[in-house]
Amino acid sequence: MPETPPPTDELTRLRTALDEVDADLVALVARRAEIVRRIGAAKQATGRATRDYTRERVVIEGARSRAGALGVDADLAEALMRALIDDSLAAQEGDRVAATEHGDGQRALVIGGAGKMGSWFARFLRNQGFDVAIVDPAGPLPGFPSVDDWRGDHDLVVVAAPLPATAALLGELAQEPPPGVIFDVASLKGTLRPGLDALRAAGARVTSLHPMFGPDARLLSGRHVVLCDCGVPEATAAARALFAPTMAAIVEMSLEEHDRTMAFVLGLSHAVNIAFFTALQRSGATAPRLAEISSTTFAGQLEVARRVAGESPELYYEIQAANAWGGEALDALAAAAETLRDVVAARDRDAFGRLMTEGAAYLARLEG
Repeated sequence: MPETPPPTDELTRLRTALDEVDADLVALVARRAEIVRRIGAAKQATGRATRDYTRERVVIEGARSRAGALGVDADLAEALMRALIDDSLAAQEGDRVAATEHGDGQRALVIGGAGKMGSWFARFLRNQGFDVAIVDPAGPLPGFPSVDDWRGDHDLVVVAAPLPATAALLGELAQEPPPGVIFDVASLKGTLRPGLDALRAAGARVTSLHPMFGPDARLLSGRHVVLCDCGVPEATAAARALFAPTMAAIVEMSLEEHDRTMAFVLGLSHAVNIAFFTALQRSGATAPRLAEISSTTFAGQLEVARRVAGESPELYYEIQAANAWGGEALDALAAAAETLRDVVAARDRDAFGRLMTEGAAYLARLEG
């Protein structure tokens, strides 16, 4: 028999009790955050690293164990603790960056500072103590002073404009180089090479940087920052120092290696998702029906594809079309799709199995 619903007054009482529990949860999160900040300060005072993987494992295993004893889903408890740990690490990392006062007394200019990555760098630099201003024809960035010209006596200049504009700006900066360190944050470097070379020839302290994360990143643990030395090691060292207080992994590579690598890291991954949602769109399958019967794999792929589809078409086009190595990745994707189609059409079970096992072995090697 169906369960009899509680009377209205009982339902109201239960909902009130639930509201009180929710309020207690938020209060406990706030209390935890305060303790976390004190732990972070103690770590800084003793020179200990922000992240302690052993401690994280103990916390997560403890949460799973307590959840099991209380009849709570252990996966839910783990997901909750991981979210709290990430928030804690982001807070500690932010405090550590601010405590360095790396930019204290120095002036920084972010060209393109009203854009997504430009505003991220404006906030990041201000947190380090830099006096940050922006210049951007798109308009101001709330909370930051704007200037009309990039010329000036700046200790640090970040070029965070779209790729074609960045190439032109680097050339203009070479005509009258500022005394400080200059770096771009572009996703591709080949088209920037003339401007970067001109800056170096003009005696500028220039380097090139590629943050492998988006503007919504709060925690840099597990994120990568690619540094491409442009023949001025001092400038590359200065850019590296900006991220020293964070948990970002720094990877150095040449300008030439950068673009070939990005043809697969960015170009191929973007292309796979663009091909995925284009194939769905052209298949004639209705979106509601697909969502209704979505599998775990399909749902995961669909979520990634949604994020890709929501990105800037201009930026993603540049990543595909402006990379001299981009055709290599697209050819590899087309050849792989053709191979899979041929194997399935031939009903070749063994060949299909080899694709799966060889792929699994390759992916295992990537994980180290």
